Parts: sequence; C-alpha cells; structure tokens
Amino acid sequence: MEQTAFVKEARFYEQREGKEVRCRLCAHNCIIPRDGVGVCGVRTNIDGTLYSLIYGRVSSVSPDPVEKKPLYHFYPGSSVLSFGAVGCNFKCAYCQNWRISQTAPDNYAMREAGTPDRILTLIRRHTCSGVAFTYNEPTIGWEFAYDISKAVKERGYYSVFVSNGYINPEPLRTIAPYLDAINIDLKAIREEQYIRMSRAKLQPVLDTLLLARELGIHIEITTLVVPGFNDSSEDLKATASWIRNNLGPDIPYHLSRYHPDYHYTAPATPIQTLVEALTIARAEGLNYVYLGNIMRTDHENTRCPTCSTPVVKRKARFVERLYTVKDDRITCPKCGTVIPMVDRRLKVL
Repeated sequence: MEQTAFVKEARFYEQREGKEVRCRLCAHNCIIPRDGVGVCGVRTNIDGTLYSLIYGRVSSVSPDPVEKKPLYHFYPGSSVLSFGAVGCNFKCAYCQNWRISQTAPDNYAMREAGTPDRILTLIRRHTCSGVAFTYNEPTIGWEFAYDISKAVKERGYYSVFVSNGYINPEPLRTIAPYLDAINIDLKAIREEQYIRMSRAKLQPVLDTLLLARELGIHIEITTLVVPGFNDSSEDLKATASWIRNNLGPDIPYHLSRYHPDYHYTAPATPIQTLVEALTIARAEGLNYVYLGNIMRTDHENTRCPTCSTPVVKRKARFVERLYTVKDDRITCPKCGTVIPMVDRRLKVL
C-alpha cells in the first residue's frame, strides 16, 4: 500500500503466519488479522504490515495553559500547543471525551496537522513553550508524537503526554529522550475495577509510572473520582498510599470531579467527596494534592509543605509564581524548602 501523510507504517509490531501481526505498542499486545484493527481502532493490518491511521491527523489543535493538562509543577504559567486525534486503547464507561476517543478516524472530521516546521511556526505564533498530546490517548499515535516531540525538543521546546499509561516499556524508553512530562490517569487501585470499567489491566499502568520515574520524565497523576466506582475511603487511601510508597511524597496528585457522560449516569461527584479524598491523600503523606473540575478554590494553589506559604497561586488562566529560583532550584520564599517543580528558568530540559 502506498503511504500517505495519514497512513504510515507503525513501529513496535511483529509479523506472524497468515499475514497476522502482533502490535507491541501497548499492553493489550493485540493480534490483528488482515484488514483488522487493534483495540485502539487506529492501527490496522494491511496485507501483513501494521499501519497507523492517524499519522499527521488531528481532531483539534489549541494553545492551552499547561495547567489545563493538568500539569501544576511543570513550567507553571506557560502555554502549550495541544494536539488531539481520535481513538483510545481503553473503553471507559464514564469517558469524558468519548466523542473523539470512542470513534474511528473515518467517522470524524479530522484535518492535517502539518509538517514539524509548520508546527514550530504555530508554537511561536501562539507564544507556546512546547507541545502536548492530549484529549484522546496520545500513545496510540506514537509515530506522529515521536517525530513532533523530537523536532520541537531539538528547537528548545518541551513535549508532554496526557495519558492512561497503557504503553509498553520499549516505546516509552524510545520516546523518553524527547518526552519531558506526563500526566497519567490512575483510574483505580484494584485490578477488577480496571477490567470492569476500562477493559484493561491495572499493573501495566503502575509499571509505566515506575518506568517513567526511572527515565527521568516529570510525572503528575490524576484520578477522576467517580461515585460508586473508586470513591470509597478504602480505595482513595490505597491509591494515595501506593503513590507515596512507590513514587514518593512529592508527586503532584490531582483529584478531578466526574460528571455523567457516555454510558455512566451516576450523579456528579459531590464536592465534599473530593475534599475528603484530598484530606485522605494528604494524611497518607502526599505533599501536593489538588482538586480539579470544580469552581476555583485554594485547592488549586501550591503551598510549601513545610510552612504552608503559597508558592504558586492559580486563578482561571492567571498563574502567579511566588517561589524563588536560585542555583537551579525552586524554593519557598519564606523558609527555603525546595519545591519539586520544573521552571523555564532552570537548565533541566
């Protein structure tokens, strides 16, 4: 098959007998027959060769505050050029972006993203500091994300993923030199919860979190708190405890409010449930816990864990950086506690 701007041979697959292929991009490790597609819906077997159907295709391109990803400890106050495509390797019943994640490329009015040079022009035009692959699951469009991330990193810009974390080790290791930050959606802490709600497994997500830390990628974690699914005090405590014990107390943890969507019709998460979840996470030893998808509150601000002095204040799109930058370290302006945060003035990218 002749390749086009939108159909590109995929990476990370094995050819099998009978012109089957096994995709090795994500933890599903799909065996795909001729003319079939993987669970994600965007990787297809054409005559024994695996192709990506979304290379260079986007459902949306938009400059966003990096805080919207959400990334609160990475380049605070910066803008990021955000790309979305279609498809996902999860089938979450409560998906908040199902119109793009649960559709096929031919069923959505996608458009061409452009060459790396055009994307670099857009970054400069919108005064962005980098690119984000977000809105739908970015790892399933690995080939495009890799090429663009490499191009922008070589020009001094950053690249970030907003992901479910269901990527195999080799693809993550390969893109890691060009991937500066990742927000991973940790949906639950019990295996049966993942299987029931997302048709996926928990352990590969935990493995991705551990590997991302090993590779030096900046990590933040989000849990969408869903009534009747993962909102029990036992689950919330176990999730925060796993983060604290395996990744440390300084991983930024975002607790986000669910609203009814797609196939899940439970009422929106009560605000009190989110506040209780935040209290539990802090009691388990996490220093930086935030609430999202609610009216603006102090729970979006970053405070020093030692003296409670505000170091970053957030209100709508306005971000006030109050910390001190000295010797490539961010510190509390009052007590000098080091705050784990990546700032544009640090020589870390």
